[in-house]
Amino acid sequence: MTTYRRAPEVWREMGLTDAEYERIVSLMGREPTDVELGMFAVMWSEHCGYKYSRPVLRLFRKYRESLEGAGFENAGVVPLDDRLGIAFKVESHNHPSAVEPHQGAATGVGGIIRDIFTMGARPIAILNSLRFGPLSEPRNRYLFEHVVEGIASYGNCIGVPTVAGEVYFHPCYSGNPLVNAMAVGVVPLDGIVSARADVPNSAVMYVGASTGRDGIHGATFASETLGDDQEEKRPNVQIGDPFMEKLLIEATLEAIETGAVLGMQDMGAAGLTCTTCEPTSKSGTGVEIDTSLVPTREANMTPYEIMLSESQERMLLYVQAGREEEVARVFRKWGLNAVVIGRVIEEPVVRVRHRGEVVAEVSPDHLTKACPTYTLQADEPAYLREAQRLELAEVPVPDDMNAVLLALLESPTIASKRWVYEQYDWLVGTQTILPPGAGDAAALRIRGSERGIALTIDCNARYCYLHPYRGGQIAVAEAARNLACVGAQPRAITDCLNFGNPQRPEIYYQFEQAVRGIADASEFFETPVVSGNVSFYNESEFGAVYPTPTIGMLGILERPEDAVGMGFRAAGDVVLLVCPASRPADAEPHFGIGASEYLYVQHGLERGAPDPVDLAAERALHRLLVELARRRLVRSMHDLSEGGFAVALAECALVHGVGVQVNLTDAASEGAPRPDAALFGERQTRVILSASPQHVNAIVARAQQLGLACYVIGETGGDRLTIRWDGASLIDLSLEECREAYEGAIPRWFTRADLPG
Repeated sequence: MTTYRRAPEVWREMGLTDAEYERIVSLMGREPTDVELGMFAVMWSEHCGYKYSRPVLRLFRKYRESLEGAGFENAGVVPLDDRLGIAFKVESHNHPSAVEPHQGAATGVGGIIRDIFTMGARPIAILNSLRFGPLSEPRNRYLFEHVVEGIASYGNCIGVPTVAGEVYFHPCYSGNPLVNAMAVGVVPLDGIVSARADVPNSAVMYVGASTGRDGIHGATFASETLGDDQEEKRPNVQIGDPFMEKLLIEATLEAIETGAVLGMQDMGAAGLTCTTCEPTSKSGTGVEIDTSLVPTREANMTPYEIMLSESQERMLLYVQAGREEEVARVFRKWGLNAVVIGRVIEEPVVRVRHRGEVVAEVSPDHLTKACPTYTLQADEPAYLREAQRLELAEVPVPDDMNAVLLALLESPTIASKRWVYEQYDWLVGTQTILPPGAGDAAALRIRGSERGIALTIDCNARYCYLHPYRGGQIAVAEAARNLACVGAQPRAITDCLNFGNPQRPEIYYQFEQAVRGIADASEFFETPVVSGNVSFYNESEFGAVYPTPTIGMLGILERPEDAVGMGFRAAGDVVLLVCPASRPADAEPHFGIGASEYLYVQHGLERGAPDPVDLAAERALHRLLVELARRRLVRSMHDLSEGGFAVALAECALVHGVGVQVNLTDAASEGAPRPDAALFGERQTRVILSASPQHVNAIVARAQQLGLACYVIGETGGDRLTIRWDGASLIDLSLEECREAYEGAIPRWFTRADLPG
């Protein structure tokens, strides 16, 4: 092996500090080879090593258990019944999507799908959470258009439906969009494949696409701030082939059925380096491989490039000795590479040869468990106290509430995302119950089970910016509420924690507080965080993105046929509002106007703190909604979120074109002091229901038994949306006016002739 002392610029360009390089030398007792240094650089990046986030992630109970046990697998698995489990996970592909939006988004989908079928699960659904800068900027429109195009092209081609998602727009994302992809699969509980290498002499088998030079140091790229050199980073972005991935799914699941596959891991971040060192570190074993045996699509690739490439559609299998050809035949049948490149050995070392010459020899524990952990300084941001201050007297009451509602419905963050989801195939697989836009969460049947599942992905970043702890709690509460609104019992969480540079104390404070809020809420609701991802360094010349801890959540439907949509179904139904019986003692005096989309759209202000969530009342609400769905007492359920009561009511009316007339009493508006607070305030734990008149008494009685308030506020019918409050008519609009604002908002940004670019 060739080792020598390098100039500091070499390891610094790889993202390693001087102290970390010296730690590597100390661990190895010598200077690392070029290949070893590259392996350390990617495995000790924040993206792979979680060196800055690990101390805070210990707040998650399941994460603590994984650190004390075998470590996280590729995805979390939750039992659906006594035979099947649901595997699910969310990850980010933010930096690649900023540089090359189509391929960045597409390979984000491909990577998260591989995390699912690597567990032995058949992928059945995709979700996404997307954040962009204002559509008035040509660059943001370009990113938005091509990210959606990339997600659609990959998901549609691979035959996995994209069933739900969210899209937000805000100036903080102009230089650094967020592209979070979530995938879900079904796996027999006795057929889960682990990312382990337990058995010495078992074969190390490379399967899938050939290796190229794309994606080299992608993990390092994801662990640094975007700058003016974005175009130079294009080689760090992988290139995806969804047709190849479809073949890989089928071949992998068929190979698992042979019983010869002992362990498996996707070659995602850090590629072959990660898939050799992580399984062996968990198992206390080692591997010896030869990179000259790896199929490559480019000539004269070096062992450094082969070990660090993040080319897509590749897996590493650990196969029972003597059964290599049996497994290889499966992959060759599907037209894929299947090559034994080495063996598991008892000695705990990753030994890499190239044409017989040893180019790397390093303990897997040095690459994984020895990754340094940093407890960073957390300081409350200077902006926070002043930004949280908001007096209602500082906010004028608008004269025309109709105009305010139309402006909110036209705000791209609230407006219909039909332009997005119509590009996705959400019906493929024929298990989707509720189409996008029809419910607060996606609902799916599961073949082979009497149960179904519900899925959602959610986060209000403005809440997290103005109050990181409450924002984290609310992200969990709203995701759980979305599931309960379709009739599903919230069960478990996967999260994607998007933040700026953690080495800045104010960013680390946001991260720590938001995670604490998520942990407290998830523990209270008994919805553990079972998988996830941390994405730091989401910054640009415009500054850091708002803290965006995206929550993906899984719920269980006892009977898929009980799934409930959000839209009013027919004229003559009674409209009800369910909310806490009393406001929390620490409730904000601005009645939800603070931190609201209304305050931002109408008044250009981002101030105040989000109203706190009463976790006990929220849990009671979840129980009520699930019971109502199972007893089939409701026709629709929809939670109140961005835009408050008026926007939620309009959304209920627009799904099926059924009008509504309501009268908000003082009690139903929780004593709101002024009309805009009653209409547009964003208070938590509130849901609009519709039901046949004969079920109203039972609904009200059950809500009261659970300690909740439930008010009859109106009736469905006609073609108008009318809201009275305190005896006065505040809103009176035709559904057509509302639909024009709501459905046309995003498409208009791509057809207006007066826009630059």
